[in-house]
Amino acid sequence: MRTPLGRVRYLGSSHSGTSDFWRQRLTAVAMTLLIVPVIVIVLMLIGRNQAGAAQILGSLPIAIILVLFIIASVWHMKIGMQIIIEDYVHNEILKLASVMANNFFCIAVALASIYAIVKLSSGV
Repeated sequence: MRTPLGRVRYLGSSHSGTSDFWRQRLTAVAMTLLIVPVIVIVLMLIGRNQAGAAQILGSLPIAIILVLFIIASVWHMKIGMQIIIEDYVHNEILKLASVMANNFFCIAVALASIYAIVKLSSGV
């Protein structure tokens, strides 16, 4: 048996507790660790034609680094926008629609980014 206070304790205004907080910190750490290799990869791409870029991006470790960076940054963006929506949008229907739009937008950004990497790495 839990009291009503026990059920809501440690939950923020979004009623999701600290899980979003820790996920956002986890993605921030992941992006911090991945930013140096991503910058090196981007610097390697400067001045290359499409065939040279395809050769660099066709490497499995480089593709993995870029995909991990995309996933971490999109997940970080999704959590941040969701927290802002939950804290500042007070109309429940608008809040639900905004959170859904945020989710769809983040998925579209991630898929488009990964598709661009795959397309460039294939040299087409």
